[in-house]
Amino acid sequence: MQSFPRRVEIVEVGPRDGLQNERGVVPTEVKVEWIDRLGAAGLRRIEITSFVHPKWIPALADAGEVARRIRRREGVQYSALVPNVKGLERAAEAGLRAVAVFMSASETHNVRNINKSIAETYPVLEETVREAKAAGMFVRGYVSTAFGCPYEGPVSPKQVIGVAERLLEMGIDELSIGDTIGIATPGDVRRLLDALRQRVPAERLALHFHDTRGMAAANIYAALEYGICVFDASAGGLGGCPYAPGATGNVATEDVVYLLHGCGIETGVDLDRLIEAAAYMEDHLGRPLPGRNLRARRAAG
Repeated sequence: MQSFPRRVEIVEVGPRDGLQNERGVVPTEVKVEWIDRLGAAGLRRIEITSFVHPKWIPALADAGEVARRIRRREGVQYSALVPNVKGLERAAEAGLRAVAVFMSASETHNVRNINKSIAETYPVLEETVREAKAAGMFVRGYVSTAFGCPYEGPVSPKQVIGVAERLLEMGIDELSIGDTIGIATPGDVRRLLDALRQRVPAERLALHFHDTRGMAAANIYAALEYGICVFDASAGGLGGCPYAPGATGNVATEDVVYLLHGCGIETGVDLDRLIEAAAYMEDHLGRPLPGRNLRARRAAG
């Protein structure tokens, strides 16, 4: 195992992964303001929306308008999820230069989430990645259900590696491994990273934890021991996968920052301004969000 990285980058996924499961529609102007506040807090990578068909994710039907209306900060990478070339074209038209493609390590979740088998998904993503790279875009690849599937149960490292290798062969720049239902423990993280690091350099890996069982912070700590220096998080702990029953929110960005700063690791994020940004969305939604630092700050007045 390596020593902790000196600096860690956080990919803020709240505007996409956080809001995609909201039943009520968050107004476009609120989304735009939230994204601006997140950037002002020092986050340098923000996934702002998803260019999937609105009938699948109605909460993000305004993807193009959000992408066009945000105030672009210098040095901030704004990205979006795209399912195929059509989604990629919409993202490019909206001025984005970074995108993410996605699939699952488990067959059933892939079918429920994408409406295609894993084998059927590969050629779609190959075309999308090829077109994105030809346009000079940064491309990330998500592997969902990497530790467990809501339909199939435990997922083996072998399954994850098979999908990961195909995505890397397509030419993606970064691979994000997702604990979609928040089932992983530090032991699971170590077992998967032991297998993955033989094939994927740590600097090309990111991890995406949900905090369903309260293990996200412990899992991040375990991953830090392997030199992982990119983690996904959602301000306030907002979010959940609409095609993963029982999946609760992502790990809260402010809790990740608190952990990292406590370990002496730089993030470039202003924790106070980040908590204020999380509180902004909490106030709009009108319900408490699960982020522990947000809850502590509000309790303290």
